[in-house]
Amino acid sequence: MTLRTVALDPALSGVLRAGILEAHGVTVTANAEGVWAEIDRLASGLRDRYAGREPAQIDGLQPARDLYKRISEDPTKMRPSSEALLRRVLRGQALYRINSLVDLCNWCSLDFLLPIGLYDLDRMHGAVAIRLGRAGEHYESLAKGKFAVDGRLVVADEDGACGSPTSDSRRTSISPGTRACLMVIFAPAAYDPARLARHVADASERIARWSGGRVDRAAQLP
Repeated sequence: MTLRTVALDPALSGVLRAGILEAHGVTVTANAEGVWAEIDRLASGLRDRYAGREPAQIDGLQPARDLYKRISEDPTKMRPSSEALLRRVLRGQALYRINSLVDLCNWCSLDFLLPIGLYDLDRMHGAVAIRLGRAGEHYESLAKGKFAVDGRLVVADEDGACGSPTSDSRRTSISPGTRACLMVIFAPAAYDPARLARHVADASERIARWSGGRVDRAAQLP
């Protein structure tokens, strides 16, 4: 099996550290009660831990916020997806149920407090790059409609940008027909590599357990 080429743009050296997982043979179902039991357990603990605190007072959110600031993105106006998930939990609201693999990704993002992109590999074409968006570049996002990414951190294939730490695209979204996926965990370059390695290992174990997939790549960039 030839793994997909995933490269970090040199312009992001010293800015981004990314965890990369490529999995094949996954099964996506409408629901995964075991995943939701873990999400509910995690959410309860987060509410106990952070009750009454504003996001700026939560240390765990700072790495994602620091990453956004490094690319001149205001994290209070365009929030990392991980912060959006935590804010929802702290308001006492349940996360949206999408499907087993997307829900698993949201569980990981809420656990690590880092934004995570998740892409159907069979909907991606050619090599994958993590780079800054180009002038006029945009895509149809899952949550924000037409999403302009000029100057923003993106994941892209040969057809253009298809995801970011804020919102992924409809074009490469996970569906019941997904059989192979790429997961990108976004962290600032200063993030502890050993800690990120643990996140990659945890996400790999969860994919194998709950989606029946085989993780053929679990690595970091750079």
